[in-house]
Amino acid sequence: MCSAGRRWGRRQRALLWAVLLAAWEAAWGQLRYSVPEEMPKGSFVGDVAKDLGLQLPALRDHGVHILDKGRTQYFSLHGKTGHLVTAERIDREQLCDRVQQCVLRCELIVEGQMQVYGIQVEITDINDNAPSFREAEKELKMSETTAPGSRFTLAQAEDPDSGRNSLQSYELSGDEHFSLAMQTGPGGDQRPELVLAKALDREEAAFHELVLRASDGGDPARTGTARIRVTVLDANDNAPVFTQAEHTVSVPEDVPVGSTLVTVTAVDADEGLYGQVKYSIQKITGKASQIFELHGDTGVISLIRSLDYEEGNSYELEVQAHDGGGLSDTSKVVVTVTDVNDNVPELIVSSALTEISEDAPSGTVVALLHVQDRDSGVNGEVRCSLDREVPFRLEKSNEDYYRLITARELDREQVSGYNVTVRAADGGSPSLQSSAVLCLRVLDVNDNAPVFAEERYSARVAENNAAGALVLTVRATDADWGQNARVRYRLGEGRVRGAPLSSYVSVQAETGALYALRSLDYEQVRELRLWVLAEDGGAPALSSNVSVLVQIVDENDNAPQVLYPAPAAALGSGSGGAWSGVELAPRWSEPGALVAKVVAVDADAGQNAWLSYELAKATEPGLFRVGLHSGEVRTARSPLARDAARQSLVVVVKDHGRPALSATATLSVVLAESVAELLAELGSAADEAAAPGEPAGSLTRWLVLAVAAVSCLFLAFLLLLLALRLRRWHRQQLLPPASGALRGVPVSQFVGIDGVRAFLQSYSHDVSLTADSRKSQLRFSTSASCCDTLPARPLPDEPAPLLGDEDPAGGIAVDPTAPSQAQPNTDWRFSQTQRPGTSGSQNGEEAGAWPNNQFDTEMLQAMILASANEAADGNSTLGGGNGTMGLSARYGPQFTLQHVPDYRQNVYIPGSNATLTNANGKRDAKNAAPAAGNKKKSGKKEKK
Repeated sequence: MCSAGRRWGRRQRALLWAVLLAAWEAAWGQLRYSVPEEMPKGSFVGDVAKDLGLQLPALRDHGVHILDKGRTQYFSLHGKTGHLVTAERIDREQLCDRVQQCVLRCELIVEGQMQVYGIQVEITDINDNAPSFREAEKELKMSETTAPGSRFTLAQAEDPDSGRNSLQSYELSGDEHFSLAMQTGPGGDQRPELVLAKALDREEAAFHELVLRASDGGDPARTGTARIRVTVLDANDNAPVFTQAEHTVSVPEDVPVGSTLVTVTAVDADEGLYGQVKYSIQKITGKASQIFELHGDTGVISLIRSLDYEEGNSYELEVQAHDGGGLSDTSKVVVTVTDVNDNVPELIVSSALTEISEDAPSGTVVALLHVQDRDSGVNGEVRCSLDREVPFRLEKSNEDYYRLITARELDREQVSGYNVTVRAADGGSPSLQSSAVLCLRVLDVNDNAPVFAEERYSARVAENNAAGALVLTVRATDADWGQNARVRYRLGEGRVRGAPLSSYVSVQAETGALYALRSLDYEQVRELRLWVLAEDGGAPALSSNVSVLVQIVDENDNAPQVLYPAPAAALGSGSGGAWSGVELAPRWSEPGALVAKVVAVDADAGQNAWLSYELAKATEPGLFRVGLHSGEVRTARSPLARDAARQSLVVVVKDHGRPALSATATLSVVLAESVAELLAELGSAADEAAAPGEPAGSLTRWLVLAVAAVSCLFLAFLLLLLALRLRRWHRQQLLPPASGALRGVPVSQFVGIDGVRAFLQSYSHDVSLTADSRKSQLRFSTSASCCDTLPARPLPDEPAPLLGDEDPAGGIAVDPTAPSQAQPNTDWRFSQTQRPGTSGSQNGEEAGAWPNNQFDTEMLQAMILASANEAADGNSTLGGGNGTMGLSARYGPQFTLQHVPDYRQNVYIPGSNATLTNANGKRDAKNAAPAAGNKKKSGKKEKK
């Protein structure tokens, strides 16, 4: 009972140790299986997936393969079941010759996880080989004098199997003179010996036939036989003797074929035939028999095939020396092969990625490498390194495995791919090397926004372009790749003159070409400022923008527009369309006297808006001239009596565009000395313009009514002026005496615009008409210096005198000695640079410089357009009207005060060269009185 308990305890302990061993191997990733040799291809070895706890879908997804450490792939993994199976037939004797335990090692590599699992498979032996002798027939020679009990060594049988399947026993049959004995050799193996059991007698039998049978321990047992022929000889009393019982030689594995490795020597004391020694190999393995050769006469052992330390590092031979009488001796020869660094390290890429994202974190495993060197010692120690500077590093993960991992983050824009060369070198001298190249493509990540080729874009486009015209092309590049580098363009939001920007221009999404969707007009839009956005195709998309300035270039597409004289249609039905441009000029006008002024504007800009005037046609070609830049019509000479009273002038206004555009203005100038002559000319013109059958006196009637209305207005103005004077006098009477000191302050000669209007009205309508207006005399004031006698502006609390200064008595000062016309004051002139535009040049200075920039021209256009609004008003007649400047529509543009730097430059008085002055104190009030007096005197003469 106790013995049974002890046996059960031993079994439990054995089972426990087996479980612990299996758990230890599993913990270290080692699996151990066994399989018999000679199994067919595809035979089951073990359930790897179950033993390692791997799921079958994971195996299929991640990619798993088996890597054998040897040169031949003996095992493979069944993908559907996860079973380890044989890849081909396995011969244990070929793999593990004379090795007690034959174990094959391989690795299971899971590529997706970059994991390696070690697997050991023991190849168990089967009795597939029978014992065999190297020589099927053996001849022995024995002297008849050989004593019974003598032993003769026989050749051993070979059985590649191991364990019980190996050679187990010998059996001799055939003759009673001999028996079989077993002798234990130096290695513990059993060697057969032939024992002479009974004395020989050559005369009885010269030959003896024996059969030696070798058997293994298999089930069933296998046997092999050798035939032994014993020849009985005469007496031989000395056997050969080797000089060394054991020969040991060490040779490098790279010794050349044919080299002598060792020479064995045996001596025999006999003479003659019995003293001749022959050598033969008594015992040798099958592999060694293909490498070594023994010369029978000399005992030289030579190399017939190159050695390989990795295939075998030690060989044992048993050499027999025998003489002519059949006596022999044996010697053991041990050949040790030393390792030479003759094997290049093997570098195998077990698993590797071909693509990696550029945003992969540092430490990402890229490849799994397996290295091995079949040399031993230092020659088999392998070190791996990278060939050049790359963003990767090697990390040893197992005994023979390296992992290639990223050392830092990658940037595809700098390097789009890598050819990583891994070099393996052993520790031999000289060192042997091998290498493997890993091709790795870096996948792009959208980490770069588009970049425009220029910081900003600008283009100039001529106006009146065709719809769809190309303006410019913006271009942006993206350092990324593929879809991430595909750049598309779009227009930023914006409005132009209240309309969406997209109605003016568009950008082609693929090319970045900017097109004009409509014909652009410089007069409406001078420039377009917009943003173009470039966006790549990444997810999420990255974008950038750039500013684009499109400047519209003016073209000469607007002809000059004549503001004065106004077209007939602008004057209404009651103005007599054919006489819309009638101008009056006294026949005694001096050369250079201002008659009229043609006012024109051009909607273009720059050179296209520079206007020049020229007289194209005139009734008297030499009588008038037109200012080239000002448009002023002046007398070139004094009118003569032979000159026609009605002068027709055609003035051509041209711009400086290419080609130049032009407009014409027709002026009718009436040269008259009296009212009768004026009315006669007007009447004749009306008769010519009237339809047949219309009464000729209708025009006279209307003229009389018009003059009467104007006279009434003038009388009302005088009454208002008188009331203002009385009010001022009354207020002066109420002031204290000390306030008289203010009278000594010089008054300014600067006059307001209302004063100019009133003065021009009085100048234009100071006529005396009789009931028969056609025969009445029209007289003009001979004084042309009225512009120089403008009254000074009163104090802020005083009403301003309009026609002149007051004398001490409160009346209007009259100077009968005043000259007929005052000379112009140069202080009132404007220099060429002070003129606001082309209409501001002085008489006689037509060759002045044009405006030197577009801003001056545009300012001039703004002022002229402002005056054009008033000049084109239907209330503008020969007389002054409300809201007008009197005859200013005839002699200059009516600028509003907010547009005109100094309105006095636009006031022109017929027949006078004088202009308004802005120099206080240059001409005092005393010079103004004679002019006013002359005008008053002229009125008295008319009454007489």
